Amino acid sequence: MGIIARFLTSAPAMTDLNLKITEIFLSLQGESRTIGLPTVFVRLTGCPLRCQYCDSAYAFHGGERQTLAQILDRVAEFNCRQVCVTGGEPLAQANCHALLTALCDRGYEVSLETSGALDVGQVDARVSRVVDLKTPGSQESHRNRWENLPLLTRHDQIKFVICDRKDFDWACFKVNEHRLLEQVGDVLFSPSFGQVSPRDLADWVVDCGLPVRFQLQLHKLLWGDEPGR
Repeated sequence: MGIIARFLTSAPAMTDLNLKITEIFLSLQGESRTIGLPTVFVRLTGCPLRCQYCDSAYAFHGGERQTLAQILDRVAEFNCRQVCVTGGEPLAQANCHALLTALCDRGYEVSLETSGALDVGQVDARVSRVVDLKTPGSQESHRNRWENLPLLTRHDQIKFVICDRKDFDWACFKVNEHRLLEQVGDVLFSPSFGQVSPRDLADWVVDCGLPVRFQLQLHKLLWGDEPGR
């Protein structure tokens, strides 16, 4: 038996691989470098973190088991090039890697929204990893996996959700300490919704001298906390 034949007989079929899914829906990308683009979101269930500002706590539990084939078929129904795999924490499910690779293989532009608390080193290199470094205000900054940072490239992005001025100063320090502006394609600063004024954060960004990207959560402005939007 040849090498390819052995691989095909030993590799798990798409009907054997499954993930727990909270929802799959079409919306506008609300943040990151593709903000405003129509995007299919695949929200995986479960997360080991409990950030105090989390807006997707409904994805912590429940969900429905779907095979990889079912997920890919559902994504294809939307006829949309951009796909974002999010959560919860997507990488908490081992089969997330197979999903990301399968989406890339089908020609989608794929991004992964991850907390950065889990290893991102095995993520398919075609995926844009959007790593959310947790600030002290999140109450989960001790979960940051700093070993992830050297693995990131210009294809990737880092996001800081800012809860107050102390968070902002901390984030600026980390940007400089780890030379993040040289490491990744975009460094994003977002105000924690309802906790810090967007105007205040915008002023801080203008005054700090760092070429970080200020962003608002577009989906929050349009649809608030409505699930599936």
